[in-house]
Amino acid sequence: MIEIKNLTKKFGSNIVLDNISFSVKRGEVLGFLGPNGAGKTTTMKIIASFWKPTAGVVEVDGLDVAENSLAVRKKIGYLPETVPLYDDMRVYEYLKFVAEIRGLDKEKVRERIKEVIKICGLSKVARQPIEELSKGYRQRVGLAQAIMHNPDILILDEPTTGLDPNQIAEIRNLIKELGKEKTVILSTHILGEVSATCGRVVIINNGRIVGEGSPGELIAKAGGKEIIYVKIKGPKEAVLNKLQEMDNAVKVEVKDRESDEIFGYEIEPKQGVDLREYLSMTVMNNGWSILEFSKKSVSLEDVFRELTK
Repeated sequence: MIEIKNLTKKFGSNIVLDNISFSVKRGEVLGFLGPNGAGKTTTMKIIASFWKPTAGVVEVDGLDVAENSLAVRKKIGYLPETVPLYDDMRVYEYLKFVAEIRGLDKEKVRERIKEVIKICGLSKVARQPIEELSKGYRQRVGLAQAIMHNPDILILDEPTTGLDPNQIAEIRNLIKELGKEKTVILSTHILGEVSATCGRVVIINNGRIVGEGSPGELIAKAGGKEIIYVKIKGPKEAVLNKLQEMDNAVKVEVKDRESDEIFGYEIEPKQGVDLREYLSMTVMNNGWSILEFSKKSVSLEDVFRELTK
């Protein structure tokens, strides 16, 4: 559905995208991740035909975005990070305006607006001025304008920015429903959202792709390692030295501090090694105390930090 080949974008001498290539299949929900300034928004604006690439080719459903801008835009619904709303308009009025701009058949405009209002959960606020809406409802209106012309592709740039946990869950569920019928590119900093919503992930950093695959594949590539967290009451330097002496510990580092005598440590054991008993004996034999103990597996967030640090 979307093919990106050797895409480069420069602004003056600044290289924002450096020869990146990836594809998005029809019906796929792709998480497009990266720190601020990595090139995510630039890539999405090029796909949406807002900007032209400096070099390389971007095709949407076989159409070159630089040569067939208008045809490409008809296939795409785009929600930028800053939602393009007119505060002095009412929700229904705004959606009617969008429908007319998109060239919908006049006889079908009213029916389509009703469908979109239902899909996006806007029935309660359809007659309200946009300026009176909460952040969550404003995001819903933004999604409504993006799907008004029933596009095959949705590009969503940080769709849950500034929302509270309940609003995030609502928008996430809405995106999952839309993803059943459409190709979706989702950019976000909320990695739990990606794990719950996206089948595949592309991670970009400094204009280059540094990771690609399903969330599970990326975690597996990181070794699928476990991390032990232990909070110990004892002199920090002595405890740290003793933990680092353990044969089956790959890495030990101080994670946090509760007081002058109590510190939290993260320990990465060798693959397949259970350090719990040995660790407990080490602490007790030195007269220290374990106040907290837990194990965690590598998450997508850990992978993201490792690839973009």
